[in-house]
Amino acid sequence: MTLEIVSSNKSFGGWHKRYRHRSTSLNCDMVFAVYLPPQAEQGAKLPVLYWLSGLTCTDENFMQKAGAQRLAAEFGLIIVAPDTSPRGAEVPGDPDNAWDFGLGAGFYLNATQEPYARHYRMHDYVVHELPALIEANFPVSGKRGISGHSMGGHGALVCALRNPGRYQSLSAFAPISNPMACPWGEKAFSRYLGDDRGRWREWDASVLIAEATERLPILVDQGDRDDFLATQLKPEVLQAAAKAAAHPLTLRLQPGYDHSYYFIASFIGDHLKHHAEALKG
Repeated sequence: MTLEIVSSNKSFGGWHKRYRHRSTSLNCDMVFAVYLPPQAEQGAKLPVLYWLSGLTCTDENFMQKAGAQRLAAEFGLIIVAPDTSPRGAEVPGDPDNAWDFGLGAGFYLNATQEPYARHYRMHDYVVHELPALIEANFPVSGKRGISGHSMGGHGALVCALRNPGRYQSLSAFAPISNPMACPWGEKAFSRYLGDDRGRWREWDASVLIAEATERLPILVDQGDRDDFLATQLKPEVLQAAAKAAAHPLTLRLQPGYDHSYYFIASFIGDHLKHHAEALKG
């Protein structure tokens, strides 16, 4: 699969690069970002942390705002940030041009309803296609972690819970924890998956955690001044589900923090350490 380089910038002794390629899962061109720490040029095989961003974002938000490169260079972690949805003139978006559905709002699932089923297969892209591309073109060890924010936090939890053994570490910032019972999730699930709420359960972390065959420890940070906390995110539902299933979850409610990248930048170090410890032993 051909990779076209879009940009390249030196950062903390390594390289932040953006690439474009044609996705077979999504039937469109996609752009992703990769941070290659300095160890990548020294012949080392390195673990990969996949970062999934939230509604309206692209690969650029995390790479430009989170401040993750310094510690990624120290720990020897490759970071890969895909886009949040398929893109392009051929890809259907929201008919009303709303920001919380369609382009920039792929919800990291595999759509089954038209006109979205042909393009909106972000789960397959993130879990299978993109890692295969990374592992064929970059010096990786085969160890994978996954994390994300908001819609991307939902995506990280679901990707790991649906694919036991695929990832060795998992975390999230302010994830949409119970999407089948919040406005963002109900809107997306009804259009991507149809009206059968039984099918929605397959993409809800608070449901999947009870059925998980792997007990991968989860680190979640949530700001207590997040405007979306009560109506959209519902971390207490995830916490209750984890407790009932005896699934290891560390949920930290951070006083004074909101939903922004100021919040993510404040605690990204803890998350990178969490992943480095699991991925590098």
